[in-house]
Amino acid sequence: MTYKETYQKWLGFDIETRKELLEIQDEKEIEDRFYKDLTFGTGGLRGIMGAGPNRLNNYTVRKVTFGLANYIKMNFQQKPSVVIAYDTRNNSKEFAAEAASVFCALGVKVFLFEETTATPILSFAVRQLKASAGIVITASHNPKEYNGYKVYNQYGGQLIPNEANQVIEFINEVTDFESIPLSAMGFDKKRSDLELIGQDLLDSYLSEVSKQSLKQEKNSNLKIIYSPLHGAGNIPVKKILKSFNVSVVKEQELPDGNFPTVQSPNPEEHNALKIAIQQAKKENADIVIGTDPDCDRIGVAVKHNDQYELLTGNQIGALLIDYILENKSFNEKSTLIKTIVTNDLGADIARKKGLNVLNTLTGFKYIGDKITEFEYSQKQEFMFGYEESYGYLIGTHARDKDAVVAALLICEMTDAHKINGMTLLDRLGELYSEYGFYLDALDSFNLKGVDGSKRINQLMEIIRNTEGTFIECTKTFLDYSQGIDGLPKEEVLKFILEDGSWLAIRPSGTEPKIKVYYSIKGTNKEHAQEKLNKLRKIIESTIQE
Repeated sequence: MTYKETYQKWLGFDIETRKELLEIQDEKEIEDRFYKDLTFGTGGLRGIMGAGPNRLNNYTVRKVTFGLANYIKMNFQQKPSVVIAYDTRNNSKEFAAEAASVFCALGVKVFLFEETTATPILSFAVRQLKASAGIVITASHNPKEYNGYKVYNQYGGQLIPNEANQVIEFINEVTDFESIPLSAMGFDKKRSDLELIGQDLLDSYLSEVSKQSLKQEKNSNLKIIYSPLHGAGNIPVKKILKSFNVSVVKEQELPDGNFPTVQSPNPEEHNALKIAIQQAKKENADIVIGTDPDCDRIGVAVKHNDQYELLTGNQIGALLIDYILENKSFNEKSTLIKTIVTNDLGADIARKKGLNVLNTLTGFKYIGDKITEFEYSQKQEFMFGYEESYGYLIGTHARDKDAVVAALLICEMTDAHKINGMTLLDRLGELYSEYGFYLDALDSFNLKGVDGSKRINQLMEIIRNTEGTFIECTKTFLDYSQGIDGLPKEEVLKFILEDGSWLAIRPSGTEPKIKVYYSIKGTNKEHAQEKLNKLRKIIESTIQE
């Protein structure tokens, strides 16, 4: 059907949907909502909430759940089950109930969290409850207009491509939204197909996280400011940091899907931690931490020379592996796992100290998959995994990035360096002196709608066809769509330069964006910044042609 024909069909779904659609006067808006189905991409669905097949709503949630349920039943014929969690975003709880209703109607037992829950706890719960799969309703750190549907396999990791492709096949078989079966969602303790998850599981999770602690004695003078950014991290982070002196940002403590105090609840951004930093100045705190709505990412600002400076995801990861290797024993099997768009400082530290280093494609699902592979093969042991986008995991209690355990180790690390009269930035400076200066940057270019999608594909082909001459002084050109180093094929182009700097280009798996990652090596910040500026001009002129 054309997008207009699909639009007309949706007008007959229900009164609220019809009302919302009739209020849209912009034809481009209607086209964008109806020209395609919302893409099942990185880990599941993610999109703007609203009516239409290219939006997240009750109908699209039901459709993907119907497909996922059939996938689960095919692969887990004995007692198929799923764990469902949701964060504090608008409609997250309602979408979780919609999904539970479909699963129950199709004979898949549901374990449903009673309260908003952090994503790493969902990952832990899947294995703890021996479930066939898990889902969490969240759009992570996206703006308030977004929500999403992350899918996890039986190991507690996000679906990897071969699993996702099977689920997509089942989803594509669903052509009639109105025929999807639903089950009444009333809860009865005698009910066998729906079980609520409460405090006990959270306690079990926190017990496992606490085992990752590397410091028995803490400096009571360390002062921490924490912001949950209106998200699901408030309770678990406060509990895991109970032995520290922590002040929570009251304006951002309570759940609120409108995220009224920030433009976007993304702890990578300075504006998201602005209120927390203001509170830190008043209370003379040593460190500021903030977690995103589903508490899988964490941002950090450190007091240094009477100023609060944000650390990048790469810097946090390098500092963590440095701290872990100084305080934890390891063996010839111990391995650091990072993604191909994460800089090499942490890897350099790890290799020098005798740790194995493994690169994966972008996305923590690949790190989680390697943890499971290690568990079965026994050839390697997972020690630490991270990606530049502020995601970290210490321990194997989860198979996804975990801001709760990261908060614990970051605060312990800050405490340890404070005892020695240093800040995290002091230690980072020492690492730069030993391994070289790294400057990292990420540029995202929004290209929305039908034309935007075409332009993204066109740009990737234009750059790919240069065969490495696109960037001057390129030493190695890597096209990951061809499959490299045994990794799955993925749409990523990487240019490694003669001085060890690199840049990587990839379309976002969750938004209509093309992303450019830069990792610049230089003698100092000014030298690296000059190199970065030159590369940015090349990229901007190409994308804006």
